[in-house]
Amino acid sequence: MRSVQLLRSFWNVQKNIMRFVQKTAAENGLTVPQYSILMTITLYKETSQKNVGEKTFLPKSTLSQAVDGLVRGGMLHREHVEGNRREIQLSITDKGENLLKTIHFHEGSIHQVFQTAIEILSEEQFEELLKTHLQITNFLEARATEQGECTK
Repeated sequence: MRSVQLLRSFWNVQKNIMRFVQKTAAENGLTVPQYSILMTITLYKETSQKNVGEKTFLPKSTLSQAVDGLVRGGMLHREHVEGNRREIQLSITDKGENLLKTIHFHEGSIHQVFQTAIEILSEEQFEELLKTHLQITNFLEARATEQGECTK
């Protein structure tokens, strides 16, 4: 079945991505959840802890522990939102941004491996792959919304 072939293909890519993510995180003194949090926050510069949890799918306790470690390490700043003591705002520090820049250029990091991997694709293949991924993502998110699941 084509659906099984596609699922296996995505599974194999995901498995290999995680292998390099784990290696990259460990080489930089981070856990995978911490690395995921930094990568998520860098998209926004600052965002709520709740939003980070929704984007990373980390359980609340894992998220909280990982954020604590990043705050202690000086890579994140955490503060309560004014007027809402329950909501926590997270922002990446200069130290956190510098670590991500270092990771990005480090030989063997997930970023460098992906850069090498896409170099084997023509520009047309790369653009078509992104377009196909977007189509699948949009379909899956629409289906999740129809079923009442959180998608973002």
